[in-house]
Amino acid sequence: MKNHFIYKALLGGAFWLSVLTAGVASSHREAPLISNDPLADNVDLYAFRSPDNPNTITLIATYVPMQLPQGGPNYFSFGTNVRYEIHVDNDASQPGDEIVYRFTFSQTNEDPSTFFNIRLGKQNLKTTYTLERSMDGGATFQTIVQNGIVPPTNIGPRSIESNIGLNTPYATLMSNAQATATSGEKVFCGSTDDPFFVDLGGIFDLGDAPRQNSKSVDGLACLNVSAIAIQVPISTLLKAGAPATPTSILDPNYVIGVWASASRQQIRTLSATADPSYSGPWMQVSRLGMPLTNEAVIPVGQKDFWNALTPYDEIGETTLDEYFFNPELALYMDDSQFGGAVPSFTPLRIQRNSLQGFDFGNGKNGLYALKGSPAVAGTALDDAVFGTLLLPAPGKPRSVDLWPIFHTGVPNVVPYQLATGKNGNPLAAGKPFINNFLPNGGDMLRLNMAVPPTNRQDPKFSSLGIVQAAVLGLTDPNYNQNTDIQFIPNMDGFPNGRRLEDDVTRIELQAVAGVALAAIGLWYDDYTAGNPNPVTTDLLEVITYSTGVESNDKPFGASFPYLAEPHRGTSACSGPVFTGTKSVFNEGLGMSAKPVLMKNTPNPFSTQTNFAFVVRTASQVTLRVFDAQGRYVATPFKGYLSEGEHTCRWDAGQLPGGFYIANLYDASGRVLQSGKLVKQ
Repeated sequence: MKNHFIYKALLGGAFWLSVLTAGVASSHREAPLISNDPLADNVDLYAFRSPDNPNTITLIATYVPMQLPQGGPNYFSFGTNVRYEIHVDNDASQPGDEIVYRFTFSQTNEDPSTFFNIRLGKQNLKTTYTLERSMDGGATFQTIVQNGIVPPTNIGPRSIESNIGLNTPYATLMSNAQATATSGEKVFCGSTDDPFFVDLGGIFDLGDAPRQNSKSVDGLACLNVSAIAIQVPISTLLKAGAPATPTSILDPNYVIGVWASASRQQIRTLSATADPSYSGPWMQVSRLGMPLTNEAVIPVGQKDFWNALTPYDEIGETTLDEYFFNPELALYMDDSQFGGAVPSFTPLRIQRNSLQGFDFGNGKNGLYALKGSPAVAGTALDDAVFGTLLLPAPGKPRSVDLWPIFHTGVPNVVPYQLATGKNGNPLAAGKPFINNFLPNGGDMLRLNMAVPPTNRQDPKFSSLGIVQAAVLGLTDPNYNQNTDIQFIPNMDGFPNGRRLEDDVTRIELQAVAGVALAAIGLWYDDYTAGNPNPVTTDLLEVITYSTGVESNDKPFGASFPYLAEPHRGTSACSGPVFTGTKSVFNEGLGMSAKPVLMKNTPNPFSTQTNFAFVVRTASQVTLRVFDAQGRYVATPFKGYLSEGEHTCRWDAGQLPGGFYIANLYDASGRVLQSGKLVKQ
């Protein structure tokens, strides 16, 4: 394993010193060596059940980060000396991958006499690809697409639509580039809008997200990536011997692990008279599974090492586990550590006294005190089940939640079920809501293909993925009345796979804060035993936390490949660069002074609740309610009020259960008071 890293370092000396260095910092340029090789840089990975074709799974890997749409004349595309691969593991009993899709690209200059990229129907840097598939873990490959089309860069209207360019709408170029493989998969390769959204500047400015003194900024708005998308029949991805029809929507036979990589040959030889030549073994230089692992979990000194490993190498590389057992980010969510230095993370606080007995602060023991006790007998924490993985030693508090989420997936085994039906005992059986357990290797996206897709037009569809599924399973009477396996909207969301819409930055920060622990009944510190309402202020703070950027700058498509068209080099950005939570969440989360807390009773409520608020100066005021994703829901009151205390009744009987936010505004739009409430 160490030799693997040394080979990669040698490759770096021979190659990276000679490649173009990108000029901006980003989470997409997550490791020192790969940041100097953008053509081989994995950007993001998505795996989800296709919403309009549920018999298939869509796999999307993006590469070449932060492409300026106007970056001519040598626009970025895929590298011609890079192997781009998407790997699938579907059988934990067998080591390594079962399926590998390998893409290689080539380029042609159709008119070398011009400096323009496109002229009179001809393209320079015209790119095509070959797709090979291995069904035996990479031992042998079969070509399933030959001379696949990559659409040109979306340069501008004269180059694309006019009769002195390609004379074709760009949407048509993208549609014509879709291929059907000889083995049945749909395929698309090309430049697209970067589907990821995050305030890069705020996050890397020592955790200033949402920003405390300015608006949050989507650092990837108006930028493109090079995307590979494959739509694969579920039957192709199933492990050998699995039933053709799942036994339930959490059938363990339907779990797959997905990861993506880029590889280069070890030696590059430069010549004064010819193009560079490449030789030697192929070496992995970049990889990606779970989002933000190498960016926000692995420290700078280990990032290049992590990129050189496969997920299967991680089984024997235990030094990296420590960054999940005791994550650095947790230090900034803990007032006994450095929490006070990162005010943006104030709503995110680590459980230091969960159920008045369990401390999940870094270096503490978490649930280790239960190891070997009768309380965990027969549960996943039993050494006879998975306890040796989940409770390996004292001083590793997040071995029971963060580590399995990233390294094995989560099994449908006690205690990994919702607190619904547990009657206050987190080690009792509860309501199943996730099963993507595949204990084979390390960091991958793990997806249970049996879980139905959530309709993107469903009012309950949420970018919070499994977190929102847990919220509904705990609070919505449509789902919290029994402990049966039942489809809850967003069970198909991250970290059960990853949809394009999923707000993974927010979900992962909530996970570090312990939201998964709370979901299974290990409530936050302000919960007291016997309290019939576990939805405490601390839990509400975590659930309603926002980074300030909650959606992509362009809408996604309704059909394959679902990705938005790339931004055009001649156009101003069509999507919002600045997004924020001022109009939805209170100003204390990201703007100026914190408004006064507004109360409502009862809370939680089932049909009606009463708001109580104070008007300091007689004025026109407006009371608005938003859901946990920041979408407007209702205006319970709008009008002129005199100075003093006031109440307002709100009838919300038709709304789905979940978390809501109420803001009281003055005539200028300033937030006077803010409150959080729960509808059961």
